Amino acid sequence: MHSINAFLAGIEQYLGGSQWFTLVLLGTGLFFTIYLKFPQIRFFGHALKVVRGKYDKADEKGDTSHFQALTTALSGTVGTGNIAGVAFAIYLGGPAALFWMLMTAILGMTTKFVEVSLSHKYRETDEEGFISGGPMYYMKNKLKMPGLAAFFAAMTVVSSFGTGSLPQINSISSSLHSTFGIEKMLSGGVLAILLAIVILGGIKRIAKVTEKLVPTMAIIYFVGAIAVIFYNYQNIVPAIESIFSSIFTGTAATGGFLGAGFAYAFNRGVNRGLFSNEAGQGSAPIAHAAARTEEPVSEGMVAILEPFIDTIIICSLTGLVILSSGVWNEKFPNQFQSTDMSIMADVYDDANKDDQSKLFNFLNGKKELPLFSGELLVENGKIQNKLSIIHARSIAEDILVYNTQDSLFTGKINVNNGVYDENSDTYFKGQSLIHSAPLTAEAFTRSYLGDWGRWIVSIGLLLFAFSTAIAWAYYGGRSVTYLFGAKGVLPYRIIYCIGFFIASFADTTIIWTLSGITIALMALPNLLGILLLRKDMKDTLNSYWTKFKAEHPND
Repeated sequence: MHSINAFLAGIEQYLGGSQWFTLVLLGTGLFFTIYLKFPQIRFFGHALKVVRGKYDKADEKGDTSHFQALTTALSGTVGTGNIAGVAFAIYLGGPAALFWMLMTAILGMTTKFVEVSLSHKYRETDEEGFISGGPMYYMKNKLKMPGLAAFFAAMTVVSSFGTGSLPQINSISSSLHSTFGIEKMLSGGVLAILLAIVILGGIKRIAKVTEKLVPTMAIIYFVGAIAVIFYNYQNIVPAIESIFSSIFTGTAATGGFLGAGFAYAFNRGVNRGLFSNEAGQGSAPIAHAAARTEEPVSEGMVAILEPFIDTIIICSLTGLVILSSGVWNEKFPNQFQSTDMSIMADVYDDANKDDQSKLFNFLNGKKELPLFSGELLVENGKIQNKLSIIHARSIAEDILVYNTQDSLFTGKINVNNGVYDENSDTYFKGQSLIHSAPLTAEAFTRSYLGDWGRWIVSIGLLLFAFSTAIAWAYYGGRSVTYLFGAKGVLPYRIIYCIGFFIASFADTTIIWTLSGITIALMALPNLLGILLLRKDMKDTLNSYWTKFKAEHPND
């Protein structure tokens, strides 16, 4: 398992985690922001009017309203990225990572405007009479690049698991288990059945569910987040300062956090920002294509609101909760995942500046440190060898080893190059940093709500992540329709629900790594496509705005 994760991590690091990918993503958003004269600012007020249905016409072609299309797309983006993803970005890159998430969103508002407008413009009607749209259709119908279209559709199917299904249920089941003690397999089974009931009803049932689910879950989460931030009001200004003070320098070691350089904060912030709002990934245009309107740009206007709501509002709230509560650099009781654990050959002290520097360089891939190989000697749960264990990018403390019967272990454990033998029927517990949903859940307890704050995170995560899985089932289904016709949708949905169940008890590190790979493999062909159609986009926007001003001179 450790070798598989290392292999996937190498691919993910080269694709989604690499600086060239983040520069392509941000560069595309920056280009269109300048090329189209800051549409995310110029048209923000207009977008609010469009989504309220002010300019709707009853006889227009489509399956959903503007608001339903927005909530369906938001249900695909407002998910674990807002709760677990923000925590994961801060855990990896420090507070500065949140800044780069926000920058991704600001530029992403334009990127999403472009990709949605173009996808809506070249949409089709399938053999069952439903609207089909998305980047694969402008690639095929306008660019005349069916190979690229097929590749994008195939990557969307894969990404529906890597982004929409696997990490969502994994975060839900982990949160429900840590908060309420519910077995992961039980929560996975129940939710897989509910998921099947919703997605088998198609886009109209999905839209009806999401238009009620998204506003409800946003209100619940907002109230809980504000309770934490105001409870820790004295830390609000220091939290904001920590975000902006280390944008270009990286974050120094503090508490259990061993530091992160600029490149790590930048890459991880952008990567998690994309995972949160999916701007440039090409997923949301599939939902927006079903909207009832003959004006593609009007639906693009609606899409401008997505990254704003998803990342600038909700992710900022999560970030302030985590930073103001102070939990991001504290160590907590943890059961160690082998894929997130390294057994070192020497002893290190995270309060020692020299050791901090060595560990910082090791964790950021700048310098190797000796890893332990040999036998760990354990007596009554305590390791007798003089060494340190890194877990969750921190020096683990108060480590105890247990056997599979949950009793303290006595014996020997074989270790090879820092990795222990998983066949030894043992597991490790101790104090270390935490990340993803458990970190956000811990932050929510530092409020007027106390331990009840975990309920907010668990319920919010349940609603957020479940709605994301619903939306991505639709994205994957539309892509299967493009590749194989409508006959392939039912088998896909069955496999999707089975994968949803299995991921409820799978290793989270591998799942997050897989999601990073699939994001990049969708985004790259989509970004290439919209750049090739830049003139088409500009002409379409100018034509729409000229027509709109002629019809609504006082608006």
